[in-house]
Amino acid sequence: MGISPWQLLILLVIVVLLFGTKRLRNMGSDLGNAVKGFKKSMNDEADNKDDKEKKKESLQDKEQHDDSDTSGKS
Repeated sequence: MGISPWQLLILLVIVVLLFGTKRLRNMGSDLGNAVKGFKKSMNDEADNKDDKEKKKESLQDKEQHDDSDTSGKS
């Protein structure tokens, strides 16, 4: 009860006739660029989050180190 290859071929021909190959090619490249941009922004977001966590951890480590130095001198 699925779509047969012949039905897909007919649908493809109708789409090509309606839009033309040049417009379909442009739509495909635009879609590809949009997906690349989305992936890049998601990776940048994750990298920024990781950087913030690392800075926070290093700041906490520094504070702990400073606390241990001052407690030893008293």
